[in-house]
Amino acid sequence: MSNARFSVVERGNDEVSPAQASGGDLRDVGFRGAGFLPQTSRYAGLVAIAVVIGLWQLAGSLSLINPVFLPTPLAILRAMIQLALSGALWRHLAYSILRIGTGWLLGTLAGIIVGFAIGLSTLARSVGITFISALFPIPKIALLPLLILWLGIGEEPKIATIALGVFFSTAIAVYSGVDAVPRNLIRMAQSFNVPFSAIVRRVVWPGALPSILAGFRITASVALLLVVSAEMIGAEYGIGAFVLQAGNLMQTDQLLAGVVILSLFGLVVGWLVSWLERRLLRWR
Repeated sequence: MSNARFSVVERGNDEVSPAQASGGDLRDVGFRGAGFLPQTSRYAGLVAIAVVIGLWQLAGSLSLINPVFLPTPLAILRAMIQLALSGALWRHLAYSILRIGTGWLLGTLAGIIVGFAIGLSTLARSVGITFISALFPIPKIALLPLLILWLGIGEEPKIATIALGVFFSTAIAVYSGVDAVPRNLIRMAQSFNVPFSAIVRRVVWPGALPSILAGFRITASVALLLVVSAEMIGAEYGIGAFVLQAGNLMQTDQLLAGVVILSLFGLVVGWLVSWLERRLLRWR
């Protein structure tokens, strides 16, 4: 068998052999190495949501669904407008945002510190992973009565519950991101006698940042779930307390209005994380 060398000539997105380029009979073969680069459509999600809402409203208008169990989107919108005009919406929302923001910030800062320690220190890894593996599966909302005994009745136990839930998820995301940094980059920096702090700042932190930002999406959802649960157990104001009260009174339009507000809050958080990814991960 002879060792024949074949070269290719680029033509747009296709690659053809010299025989094809000179008008040969070989069939064109499309370029197959584009990789997996899914793109986000700007309008596909909005169109899908609009279709679902339209079908929902149509089913309610035709009395195919009992409005007591599932109000129409227009009824939910009217309930949201009434809540906004009365000021109750802003009062409940302000309490929930304060608890989420404070708990998420405290849990994230602690999780980043512990996650980097586990990723960079042998002793911290040996001790930290053991405690995280043992405590992470515990439902954090189950600790709320104990936190109330320790911290008293007020905002502190609710914020602590959120911070605990955010801490473990953040720590896992951070040390997983540190482990994913290519070690040849770290060895290269060490071979040039780059200080440890500079390696962490210029090599480890950028390499782990995609995992950290992905963890932010998870921890934001965790914080939202925990604040609703905590407010349902022991709070007078907050979206969770409002949803629980509306459910007890069978005010399903207001209950679903609270659910829609939570969904919108999740969309805003997702948009903020996407904005951070565009700003901080431009090098990708």
